[in-house]
Amino acid sequence: MKYIALLHIGAISAICLIMTSCNSFLDEMPDNRTELTTEESITKILVSAYPETTNCHIGEFYSDNIDENSKAYSYLFRLNEHLYRWQQTTEEDQDSPHALWEACYNAISSANQALQAIEEMGNPTSLSAQKGEALVCRAYGHFLLVTTFCKAYSTTSGQDLGIPYIEKPETTVNPQYSRGNVAEVYKKIANDLKEGLPLIDDNIYSRAKYHFNKKAAYAFAARFYLYYMQQDYSNCQKVIEYANIILGNNASRHLRDWAALGSLSPNKDIQPNAYVDADNQANLLVITAASYWPMVADPGYISCEAYCNNEITASENCKSEGPWGDQTSYQQTPFAPSSSIKNGFRRLAIYRQFTVSGDSWSGNMMYPPFTTDETLLCRAEAYALLKRYDEAAEDIDAWQKAFTTNTETLTKESINDFYAGLPYYQPENPTVKKELHPDFIVENGMQENLIHCILHARRLLTLEEGLRWQDIKRYGIVIYRRYFEGYTLVRITDKMEVNDPRRAVQLPTSVITAGMEPNPRNN
Repeated sequence: MKYIALLHIGAISAICLIMTSCNSFLDEMPDNRTELTTEESITKILVSAYPETTNCHIGEFYSDNIDENSKAYSYLFRLNEHLYRWQQTTEEDQDSPHALWEACYNAISSANQALQAIEEMGNPTSLSAQKGEALVCRAYGHFLLVTTFCKAYSTTSGQDLGIPYIEKPETTVNPQYSRGNVAEVYKKIANDLKEGLPLIDDNIYSRAKYHFNKKAAYAFAARFYLYYMQQDYSNCQKVIEYANIILGNNASRHLRDWAALGSLSPNKDIQPNAYVDADNQANLLVITAASYWPMVADPGYISCEAYCNNEITASENCKSEGPWGDQTSYQQTPFAPSSSIKNGFRRLAIYRQFTVSGDSWSGNMMYPPFTTDETLLCRAEAYALLKRYDEAAEDIDAWQKAFTTNTETLTKESINDFYAGLPYYQPENPTVKKELHPDFIVENGMQENLIHCILHARRLLTLEEGLRWQDIKRYGIVIYRRYFEGYTLVRITDKMEVNDPRRAVQLPTSVITAGMEPNPRNN
């Protein structure tokens, strides 16, 4: 398909299940493709306001959860090598930066079509909930883009390159957009959330977990404001406020039953299917995506081992020790088949979509981008940054009592003592404690060690889901590329410093070719 626009808006509503030719699709004006004149049609188009790909693959491969192994192993997809080496890639298939860029702007287009139709209908109260969903979806699509293709929010965000924030349907074939800056993007996301959140109404959904229902929307807002870091930590108050809507005063009642998940067989896709179950109270939103990512990441699939979470890497995540104990305390046992060097938890499964002839298939996945457990750790981090250490420790303790078999209560003192006793990470002598260089102040001692604990817990909780990369960016963590032969570290092949411009993933090649300013790179 010829890429004739900077932002390839390809979102047709769920009404249009079959596309005709690529040319006729691109020739038709975006705002004329569907007739949005009824409440039902607007509700249906919002099904396509959710990106049909994820940034799990990009985030995980850019992070420190992946190392390089013997040349005897394969990587299956060339994209894996490019992402691992923090390189620009020309790959455009599933899970690539190109796929994410296109999927997000497709989803944003659907949201904008719905919003325009609602406005043209006079903003009736009967469509308030749909308007709320569209605004939150638009915010979410831009959030995925800005946290992938831009630097983390900081005091330099007014100068750092952003991404185009699209607020109207396209009405021309080849629109030209400015990237603006990161601060502008975050401000517009905040505006969409401020307007959209109060309008969300779960009653319009037959299956609320497949939409931005109220709890999912507030979980998104909690994470957004955690990333939208202000020097006076005023954002942290919003994180706590929104997390409280979901968790209340007794968070343990809302968390995942990790013991039940761990009791299931790790064979086949039994654990992954249970993990992504929309009926599980911990899953606030469940979305589907075109993706081969589970086949790359999940240790249940024997492939893609050249770059993976190997035994040494796993000592920092799924086989690490914390104040709650070692890996034997985890309710869900880490999975590492004897026939593979891959390690991890069984949480993601690939669902094969076969062609009509049945001789080939494409990959799909389901995953929960927002969960009660992750929202709890967002609140714990906000408490720690506000120096409300007892409350931070209470949240950490609630999480660890669900996630592990440890029955001892974790306190701010016991957490502080554990991480204070650890040496800082060195690539030759890895630990879970890595030096922090955030753009905001984190005090040595109690505050820093509580943050180390929260980052450690989130790394365990979201393994294979890409969020570790965001913590690396936000906290200025230096990471390395290590080459292993078996259990032996042969050499360090690369290092990403705090201010390395590669922390902003390069824009897709086709977008740069179309004229958009690329992210800077060192010579």
